[in-house]
Amino acid sequence: MQPYFTLTRRELASYFVSLTGYVIIAVVVFLIGLSFWNILAAVEGQSTPTPVTEVFYQTVYFWLILLLSAPVITMRLFALEKYSGTFETLMTTPVSNLQVVLAKFSAAIIFYTIMWLPMIACVFILRHYTKDPTAIDYGAIGGTFLGIFLLGCFFMSVGCFASSLTKSQIIAAIISSALGITLFLLSFVGQRVTLQTDWLNQVLNYVSIIEQMSDFSRGIVDTRWIVFYVSLTVFFLFLTHRVVESRRWK
Repeated sequence: MQPYFTLTRRELASYFVSLTGYVIIAVVVFLIGLSFWNILAAVEGQSTPTPVTEVFYQTVYFWLILLLSAPVITMRLFALEKYSGTFETLMTTPVSNLQVVLAKFSAAIIFYTIMWLPMIACVFILRHYTKDPTAIDYGAIGGTFLGIFLLGCFFMSVGCFASSLTKSQIIAAIISSALGITLFLLSFVGQRVTLQTDWLNQVLNYVSIIEQMSDFSRGIVDTRWIVFYVSLTVFFLFLTHRVVESRRWK
């Protein structure tokens, strides 16, 4: 386990020794703050009929952060090392392919989690200005963060897979963005369009991240969604592991 923790620390530190990590956090904090400022302006000091977390998840800023941050965070994980030539050196060290994949994924999801922490402060500030002590539903906040974390795990695993396929960070970001936006559009289609095929409607509703976040933002934790995201995360990490393994023996 020591090589895994060492690699995780190395990868996590790389986000903070360069300007990229700070820029990502600054942009996310700005978008979160702008979102809550708009919510505050909309409620005009009155209590909201729905949890603040549900209002926040319905804003465009939430989905911009979610869909665009993951490719930027993960695009460098494997692609940069391949481009710089350090990937081959890493693969010759006494560390397993699985440890490399898990370490890079762990560093990405830790940074992703840190990126979202300012949202907690915004929720409490919003409660202060609405002057409603019941504006904060701790169950809804916990459910929202669980949903954000599970979505993050899925998108980070997709990003790891995309980064493992190429030497170009731009191409890795494009692949990751395309997969994430495709899932989002499928969710949108499932909500807006009623198809004649019942089983297809059921599939679209099941994979709808919009519908799933709606439940999480209200504090509803459905084990089906947990299994769904854990399964997808494991699946894409497995694909990443296979790609890394195939390159090691070339």
